[in-house]
Amino acid sequence: MSLIGNLLWIFLGGGILVSLCYLIGGIVLCATIVGIPFGVQCFKLAWLALVPFGKEVDSSGSARGLLAIVMNILWLVFGGLEVALVHLVFAMLCAITIIGLPFARQHMKLLRLALVPFGATIRWARYRTQYRCPSVAISSDPSRRVCHTVTPAAWSLCSVVG
Repeated sequence: MSLIGNLLWIFLGGGILVSLCYLIGGIVLCATIVGIPFGVQCFKLAWLALVPFGKEVDSSGSARGLLAIVMNILWLVFGGLEVALVHLVFAMLCAITIIGLPFARQHMKLLRLALVPFGATIRWARYRTQYRCPSVAISSDPSRRVCHTVTPAAWSLCSVVG
């Protein structure tokens, strides 16, 4: 499903243009010694902007350390806030129609990374689904049946509590 979403994003959602803009910005920033850390963050945004479906932004470690905090503040002051506002406007425009809601969600993901890129990581999303236990479980009492969270490819593992 993420492959179809990414293909639609690239051709219909403008993902290739957004990614190229981030890529060009990263190359320009890396041309200077001072801008290399910011250019690397632009490359991170370019990768997420190219194929955002099936990925999630983990910003739990984005504020660790004084250097990351200072770099995030500099990022916000020198363009990060404007980039985040652009993604917010595009998300609102995409959310007008029902068909554009998945694209709006991806713009919100990009917005979150555009606000605090230093320390944030992009990782593959884990699709977890909780399945119901089969009706032929050992216990007839539904409160004693427990379902474990598993991946969609596996079948649920049911056990009896107590």
